[in-house]
Amino acid sequence: MNELSVLTMGEAMAMFIADDPGSLDDCMRYKRYVAGAETNVAIGLSRLGIKTAWMSKVGDDSFGRMILKTLTSEGVDVSHVLTDPHHPTGFQLKSKVEKGDPVVEYYRRNSSASKISLEDFPLEQLPKIQHLHLTGIPPAISASFRELSWQVLNDLKQKGVTVSFDPNLRPTLWPTEREMIEVVNRFAKKADWLLPGMKEGEILTGYSRKEDIASYYLDQGVKLVVIKLGEEGAYLATEKERKDVAGFAVTEVKDTVGAGDGFAVGVISALLEGRSYEEAVVRGNAIGAKAVMSSGDHEGLPDRAELEHFMKKGVLQS
Repeated sequence: MNELSVLTMGEAMAMFIADDPGSLDDCMRYKRYVAGAETNVAIGLSRLGIKTAWMSKVGDDSFGRMILKTLTSEGVDVSHVLTDPHHPTGFQLKSKVEKGDPVVEYYRRNSSASKISLEDFPLEQLPKIQHLHLTGIPPAISASFRELSWQVLNDLKQKGVTVSFDPNLRPTLWPTEREMIEVVNRFAKKADWLLPGMKEGEILTGYSRKEDIASYYLDQGVKLVVIKLGEEGAYLATEKERKDVAGFAVTEVKDTVGAGDGFAVGVISALLEGRSYEEAVVRGNAIGAKAVMSSGDHEGLPDRAELEHFMKKGVLQS
């Protein structure tokens, strides 16, 4: 694919991961990376040869320049990224863990990305694309970013662009859980392909069964609902098809953050290539498994050769 295929948008931050396990209070040494759900997806798609653009704002600072350099080196189109001279790029600290999920502390209040508005990105200047990938994070960052996301979603939907949506719930960014549920569901119901985690589905719908969660969104017009089930794999649901798709065995969990983004990379890339829904979910499971075996949010995302090797050698969960 030589022409631009995918657009995504969101906030990227500098991320500092502790060198040693333990409390962030005691950590003296960190390694620096780039973090951001949407940048993870953009990098993952680019590594698979799918031309992807990321739209956002960064600060006129070393963190912002690092983000742009990283994305450019990965082949991601950054021509739709603005530099804000007045507000900084956000950053985060992440603990190193030997088991379970790491602790993450965010420093993003009044960041450059939170100041994004429709005035920055007029709809008539949006690039021509096949697919739009959104998450529930931009609508949570600020009212202006929420409005831009909503307008971009509706404009591109009217032009026949397919849309994937990962709720990526961040409760700490919302005033109330009720507002989070209301706004995120407004976006979710507009998606063609919806990719919630099981816990996210329970929060957003009030249902505890994966079948009921899927039905809730299918009844709203979503074409494909894939519920992520962690190491068990995923549950695929369309109007005509429902099935569990086994996950891949993981030899060592190094970092669970970014697994959902890797899953999205697999599903989106496969569907854009014309693969079946089941093939797409299998690929999503494979890349999600690869992602948790590496430190950093996107470092474990494979290129085409690595993906094919892993899927041939990988062992499905029984």
